[in-house]
Amino acid sequence: QMSGSQPQLGRGVPCLRCRGSCAGFEPHSWRKICKSCKCSQEEHSLSSELEDDRKIGRLLADSKYSSLTARLKGGDGIRIYKRNRMIVTNPNISGKDPTFDTITYEWAPPGLAQKLAMQYMELMPKELQPVAGTEGAQQRRRRLSRQLPGYDQDPSQCRGLAEGEHSLMEEFVKKYKAEALGVGEVALPGQGGAKDEGKPQDKSIDPSKATESTNGALESSPATGHYRCETCKQEVPGDCPVVYADRAGYSRQWHPGCFVCCRCSEPLVDLIYFWKGGHPWCGRHYCESLRPRCAGCDEIIFSEDYQQAEGLAWHKKHFACLECETPLAGKPFALANSSLLCTICSHSKRL
Repeated sequence: QMSGSQPQLGRGVPCLRCRGSCAGFEPHSWRKICKSCKCSQEEHSLSSELEDDRKIGRLLADSKYSSLTARLKGGDGIRIYKRNRMIVTNPNISGKDPTFDTITYEWAPPGLAQKLAMQYMELMPKELQPVAGTEGAQQRRRRLSRQLPGYDQDPSQCRGLAEGEHSLMEEFVKKYKAEALGVGEVALPGQGGAKDEGKPQDKSIDPSKATESTNGALESSPATGHYRCETCKQEVPGDCPVVYADRAGYSRQWHPGCFVCCRCSEPLVDLIYFWKGGHPWCGRHYCESLRPRCAGCDEIIFSEDYQQAEGLAWHKKHFACLECETPLAGKPFALANSSLLCTICSHSKRL
């Protein structure tokens, strides 16, 4: 499995999309794809849960949402995401001897009574509910990988930065943490922003122990009044949970299934959003709205000198054929599904 800023060496996990035709992830030197099947890293499920929690911990650290992180024991000050898991135990009394069915949600909105948290989950499409061991849990991790790529926040994970561009990226990250980054809050209509501030931020956690919670918190009574969802404009019942985004102000609320990126319409993973132009964005598309993204290495471009073609952008050194790696600056090329091909490789694929 991949860890930190180091690319995986050798073959790894088979591709979920190829269903057996790919023997395992074979890393490219700078593209974020498998050399064998050309699928993305996220299709190979290369990161571990701990690595995902480290990545979100890094994103939320040094922001006003650092209370959602904790110092990692023995981690030299590294902060890790205090991901809230929810365990639901349901008695099964159909037989002579009662048994219990236990369901674990790999993520749940923090700080809620379990009843309200379960209401939130039931308002999400079943295929998106992050129940451990289901496609919903896999979808959550894929969205996390796509919406919040580590190389959008950590210069050490970038292969496309030129000398002198590290500081530009660090300033870029510092600015979006201060001005755009947010984490949605789940509450009943009219009760957003009522949670206490100043929760302890420095509790250390041991990565070998699960950070599971049964969501023990005070549950509020339904609010009265009329509320409408910002996305679908439908009225929100006073006894159903909604999502608030503090950067939008607490006069706005969203149905759980309507809190999506304004660009790609994907549900915002773990309610992490970036606020711009009166709308929530996922991290990927927010960054792309400010700087071009290289269609070759998938990283944000900080140089003002880059290659453009048909609405896409590339680092100049990454403007190359997907198959044979021939540099294509000043040469004829074909563009298929955002991938560059030289004329020879393009002709071979048509045969």
